[in-house]
Amino acid sequence: MIELYYWPTPNGHKITLFLEEAGLDYRIHPVDISAGDQFKPDFLAFSPNNRMPAIIDTAPADGGEAVTVFESGAILLYLAEKTGLFLPTDLRGRKTVTEWLFWQMGGLGPMAGQNHHFGIYAPEKIPYAINRYVNETNRLYGVLDRRLADSTFVAGEQYSIADMACYPWIVPWKNQQQNLDDFPHVRRWFEAIAQRPATVRAYARGEPFSSRPTVTEAGKKILFGQTAGNVPAGQ
Repeated sequence: MIELYYWPTPNGHKITLFLEEAGLDYRIHPVDISAGDQFKPDFLAFSPNNRMPAIIDTAPADGGEAVTVFESGAILLYLAEKTGLFLPTDLRGRKTVTEWLFWQMGGLGPMAGQNHHFGIYAPEKIPYAINRYVNETNRLYGVLDRRLADSTFVAGEQYSIADMACYPWIVPWKNQQQNLDDFPHVRRWFEAIAQRPATVRAYARGEPFSSRPTVTEAGKKILFGQTAGNVPAGQ
């Protein structure tokens, strides 16, 4: 059983995509990031960066005590290695998947995240910041489009954890002020993944929580005012 600490954000969806594709038993523990659930001591005990997703694997491959994993990219790698799925075992195939996984973790996710912040959530609309991140997101879409011009999936001809990492960050393309018609290879790939039964199931698992606003006005103070020295009161 995988205990999944989750909220229906792009990073949360990465993990349900894998779990649904792999057919692993899992239980969702909602972490309402706008309410400050990520600061609860029991969650911080195994997710010290106060971010979801995180998992507890109660039946690890070594047969030992439960294993905890935080950071979405690390979780995808861990689950792929646990199951032997969606990560090639040959040197070159594995290298390519991990390259594109880290590309998402270090590029597409952070840049699109800042795009969302300054375009949607920031109380002051700063044209320089909005243009900076919209343009960088656009550049990254171009990188992905060129890659997919010669490849069925992000890391080759087989669906992998690289696709699972990237896809949820393309889902909100309109909020990122992008146009998929400008990236025909991304659109082809995106539509193919959207139609996978496991993708449909994964997003359905988030629907009970999606009715709650991801970021409320009170939540903005929690999410966007963090420093090393402050933790929301009462946590």
